[in-house]
Amino acid sequence: MTELLFRGDAYLVECDAVVTGHTPEGGIIVDRTVFYPSGGGQPGDNGRIRWQGGEMAIATAVKVEGGAVALVPAEPRAMPPVGAALRMELDWARRHRHMRVHTALHLLSVVIPLPVTGGQIGVDRGRLDFDMPEPLADVAAVELALNRLIDRDLAVTDDWISDAELLANPGLVKTMSVMPPLGQGRVRLVRIEGIDLQPCGGTHVARTGEIGRVEIGKVEKKGRQNRRVTVELV
Repeated sequence: MTELLFRGDAYLVECDAVVTGHTPEGGIIVDRTVFYPSGGGQPGDNGRIRWQGGEMAIATAVKVEGGAVALVPAEPRAMPPVGAALRMELDWARRHRHMRVHTALHLLSVVIPLPVTGGQIGVDRGRLDFDMPEPLADVAAVELALNRLIDRDLAVTDDWISDAELLANPGLVKTMSVMPPLGQGRVRLVRIEGIDLQPCGGTHVARTGEIGRVEIGKVEKKGRQNRRVTVELV
């Protein structure tokens, strides 16, 4: 398994690692990573890696079999051999925007307290799909409530519970379409001080004030009773 350093510190931008293998598709499997692998609606991180005798740009990171993470080169080049020591350098500007958007979506799920049926995070915006048969009555009021929560500068922290504890508390799971990964013995919970607690494996800012001002973008009807609400960084 790859050690996920971003779980302990989402602000870590560099680390040393060792190549433990290669995927048939040309990915570089590493023993530890600051690069977040695509999943849960959050894109994989990009950046650069350096090793003795070479360096390359990394386009993204992905999960592979056995709980490992593989780095995907941005272009075909000679890869570092198994056993090579790497230095990873994260594209921090892009990652930080993902963290801001991701945390804003947690707040959106508080402002709109309906079951979530899907979501996606981007650099400038993100969206949640809600089980929402009727349209939003007042989009401006939702935007105002969202920015008021951001302005409260609430602490964002994480904790862990066992698989059994999560199964005994199904109300913690807001997303209907994707269950948190079970089978590893424990599940990560992300807490926004006093207002929200839910399972999540992504990266978030340390306080809601770091998100900055946001706007509600499109609100689209998706299917019989689903509506997609987009949040944009300003």
